[in-house]
Amino acid sequence: MNAIRTTCAYCGVGCGIEARVTGPRSVAIKGDAEHPANHGRLCSKGTHLGETVGLEGRLLHPMIGEDRASWDEALDLVAGRMRDCIAEHGPDSVAFYVSGQLLTEDYYAANKLMKGFVGSANIDTNSRLCMASAVAAHNRAFGEDVVPCSYEDLEQADLILLVGSNTAWCHPVIWQRIEKAREERGTKLVVIDPRRTETAEQADLHVPVAPDGDVALFNALLAEMHERGLVDEAYLAEQVEVDAEFWTTLSPSRLREELGEGLSPANLTQTGSEQALPRPLPQAAGVGGGVPAGTFDHLVELVASAPRTVTLFSQGANQSVCGTDKGNAIINLHLATGRINTPGAGPFSITGQPNAMGGREVGGLANTLACHLGFSEDERSAVAAFWDAPNICSGPGLKAVDLFRAVHSGEIKFLWVMATNPAVSMPDSGFVREALARCPTVVVSDVIADTDTGRFAHVRLPALAWGEKDGTVTNSERRISRQRALFPPPGEARADWRIVAEVATRLGWGEHFAWESPAGVFREFAAMTRLGVARGKALDLTALAEIDDAAYEGMAPFQWGGAYPLARGYPTANGKARLVGVTAPAVQADSAYPLRLNTARYRDQWHTMTRTGLSPTLSQHRPEALLEVHPQDALAQGLSDGGLARVESPSGAAVFRVRVTAAQRLGEICVPMHWTDAMANGARANRLPGQAADPVSGQPGFKNAPARVVPVKPEWRAFVASRDAIAPAGLLYWSRSRVAGGWLTELAGAGAVDLAELLPAGERVEVVDIARGMRRIAVHASDGSLAAALYLTRSGELPRRDWIAAQLGGTDAQPAEWLAGRPSTPMVDRGAIVCVCHGIGEKDIVTAFTAGAATVAAVGVATCAGTNCGSCRPAIARLLDACNTREKEAAE
Repeated sequence: MNAIRTTCAYCGVGCGIEARVTGPRSVAIKGDAEHPANHGRLCSKGTHLGETVGLEGRLLHPMIGEDRASWDEALDLVAGRMRDCIAEHGPDSVAFYVSGQLLTEDYYAANKLMKGFVGSANIDTNSRLCMASAVAAHNRAFGEDVVPCSYEDLEQADLILLVGSNTAWCHPVIWQRIEKAREERGTKLVVIDPRRTETAEQADLHVPVAPDGDVALFNALLAEMHERGLVDEAYLAEQVEVDAEFWTTLSPSRLREELGEGLSPANLTQTGSEQALPRPLPQAAGVGGGVPAGTFDHLVELVASAPRTVTLFSQGANQSVCGTDKGNAIINLHLATGRINTPGAGPFSITGQPNAMGGREVGGLANTLACHLGFSEDERSAVAAFWDAPNICSGPGLKAVDLFRAVHSGEIKFLWVMATNPAVSMPDSGFVREALARCPTVVVSDVIADTDTGRFAHVRLPALAWGEKDGTVTNSERRISRQRALFPPPGEARADWRIVAEVATRLGWGEHFAWESPAGVFREFAAMTRLGVARGKALDLTALAEIDDAAYEGMAPFQWGGAYPLARGYPTANGKARLVGVTAPAVQADSAYPLRLNTARYRDQWHTMTRTGLSPTLSQHRPEALLEVHPQDALAQGLSDGGLARVESPSGAAVFRVRVTAAQRLGEICVPMHWTDAMANGARANRLPGQAADPVSGQPGFKNAPARVVPVKPEWRAFVASRDAIAPAGLLYWSRSRVAGGWLTELAGAGAVDLAELLPAGERVEVVDIARGMRRIAVHASDGSLAAALYLTRSGELPRRDWIAAQLGGTDAQPAEWLAGRPSTPMVDRGAIVCVCHGIGEKDIVTAFTAGAATVAAVGVATCAGTNCGSCRPAIARLLDACNTREKEAAE
């Protein structure tokens, strides 16, 4: 079969894919060499998309409660409940919560229904959680939400600043472009991040700024540029509006003092009943939250000497109660120095989801209409006329945090959630679950039958997944690409735009939603952009308003606005950008919660793991959620590497496996955001952050929450390898991950062990050592293959997991080998997997080094590690550094 060109399902890079269908639900994946976003490159997640297109766990039929229903029954109920709610309580009693996983056509339909016909702007998107502060910063500085850069600028820059971005893990294809620029043109790289991530390890300079220290850092940086005469006065005069008082607030000496005061909570004296943390060594003239003055001076010199500077910022900057100010502090530096709208320069907000940008374009956020329009009387009238909308909303709606508060309080009585999992992803997720449980009507459109949010739904509607969807997405550089169907719709699943249109029809508005295909939706959206163009907006798709179905089907990726959409002027009343004065926030400290909690993403997982959690390959890198903690903090709190700990905050608590690492700053801890109640009983990170949000953007602050940790001491530890997933009750801890033949579940508890809950029926073989508190059980299936195996200890060590997990469903090993947890012939220990793309372990890399492979490239030649997506190359570099250190120490 010929390859189908489509777009990746994951991050905002928007990589092109060539997919060749190889069976009813199987596909071979490779990068599209002709796509401008990736030129054939893919990350580990994109490479292994083929492992996630099966129908395991899919929602294939409409469900009312736990009963299967017809589409007519389900849609009639949804429309009827919505109609009754509007009639009795008004349009603002209804809300939609949508997602950057939707295609642009889906987003457009939902926004049109809600804002134009229901008559409320209570539609918000999970993009509020990742990009809203960048949107607000763009609007304040430029007059419109426009990213002024392109990926090619990274390859033309002399200096790249990464702010709050673990690019090697979260945007690996962008990381490859950065690596190429460093190799070919000597581009310098600075990483500004509290954590010493794998990205930071590879930088020319790591600036370990304190949480929320970015505003103070960039203010000080701009003040230094001003002091040195490196501000572009001509550009400012012609292109930028500057308040008279702006420069008076940027005193270099005062800002250095301010930065020095922005210390990590570990530098503060703690009071109260909690044990005081060790204080770090004092920094001479410290800046940036304990960053030495020399580090700041080095940063200043790099920025001063590089007119071609790109600042790439992401979730670490945005997910903050001062995220908008961070964005404007970054943009201020570029506007003031004229490093914008020119090759190799600009502030570049990189999105986290495949269509966060598309959602912003069509009005998925509660504080915009569509096509980057606002809620002035003129704009509302224009939109109402274009849509022929009888009930155009009167103003902005509720942003995500406030929206769920309104659900909790009973103001919102009908909630439709599309393609997202807010019971996991929202901050203070315990509160969000209370809200969902209280809501009289919760409708969930999803591809997965059992999600944490879906468990609260009164109606579940089966939607199309990646590989079945047909429409468009917009990536971080404003490039629109087609996402095409590879498979026919499974079961009774339908496109989201069509589901919305059918509900609209039942509400009496069918003629306004009578599209026959996604091409029809796209044409309407493209035509609508003329409303924005007439009001000076840069978003302009009017040339595609008459695109026919065949041209839409074959549409090649294109970038609206060109490489520099703001080079022709800014979409403000006077045609100028604005310098926005911003002030560093006060340092946060709480003696009852002396640590500061950060949340992060893992290299090979995505959002709440409903897709990537099904991939055995992607589950190898981090099979459990890890609490990363500095060695001194671990010592002070009685934590041990590999043990368990409970993280507590004012909002909730969660249990994690401990990883002690000097890469984590003293006084700060970090946990991943991916795990759900479907995958673990206590590792749901978003129980911990509170509801505090940026006052401008409404984006919650996930990156700087008060916390404390206490060790968890189980009486026994165990793991189960099984063909079928288990979810045991009553344990201190369990967490499961996908393996090729089934599932691997880690367990810890107290008291007696309920074996009936952990193991399937079947013939058992068992060994027990009462003195050591050891018990091992293997279960035969009827065909003699291994159905499950349990290994438990109260004081000893457990066997390696990889060999026994590989035996699931097999009959090659003997029962005695199953119980031993190893083959009778000693197996090769390859160490932890580093490169999932090629299955290369730590010890494979050490062996290659011993044989003479002394560089990352040489290791790639010897083992193939790092030669596909490149996201493991920082880890390979770290291993090589360790090997070199050991070799030097041995020679001394």
